[in-house]
Amino acid sequence: MSATGAPRVAVLDYGSGNVHSAVKALVRAGAEVELTSDPQAVMDADGLFVPGVGAFDAVMAQLRAIQGHELIGRRLAGGRPVLGVCVGLQVMFDTGIERGVETEGLGEWPGTVRQLDAPTLPHMGWNTVRVPEDSVLLRGLEGERFYFVHSNAATQWTLEGRTPATAPKVTWSEYGEPFVAAVENGPLSATQFHPEKSGEAGIQLLRNWISSLTPTRTTKEN
Repeated sequence: MSATGAPRVAVLDYGSGNVHSAVKALVRAGAEVELTSDPQAVMDADGLFVPGVGAFDAVMAQLRAIQGHELIGRRLAGGRPVLGVCVGLQVMFDTGIERGVETEGLGEWPGTVRQLDAPTLPHMGWNTVRVPEDSVLLRGLEGERFYFVHSNAATQWTLEGRTPATAPKVTWSEYGEPFVAAVENGPLSATQFHPEKSGEAGIQLLRNWISSLTPTRTTKEN
């Protein structure tokens, strides 16, 4: 937590686009935000935001170039919160297949990200999601619409928790076929949609995540 009492969020700066809108949205949601690739700053932050725009293989190459894959892994191993967005969700899976290229992901979740079976791609615009029971990330956002821009997605989920209490909470959406729209799995959360482009619903989602970074602190309601 920062000296002001606001949770400190590091936005991982590895060359991805759209980071400045993410920074603005996180600030609006109540965080003290730093855009950085400095390993110490990334590890010290209360939360790490991993943006992702572009192709799966390019994002993985950019992450590896700054040792971002190791920083994400170290945070998660220590139970430190991470939020991935768009391709930042996709790279958490074992594998991505795009334009015939198969690329190894971060392997936090089993499964493959592939092109959606839909009549028109990309999936671009507003869509609804099916929020799981007891979701923290999407608390109070049932029935809201979120903004998507993607052609690939994870269409299957196989990871189970050791107990019902530890089972990941998976949010689904549909475009041509059902796909994973968001995941809450211990310290690792991610969304396929862009909360920073999703208006008030997206800000509230970020506020929900930021509030979860400091569970002993009473947050000020806006």
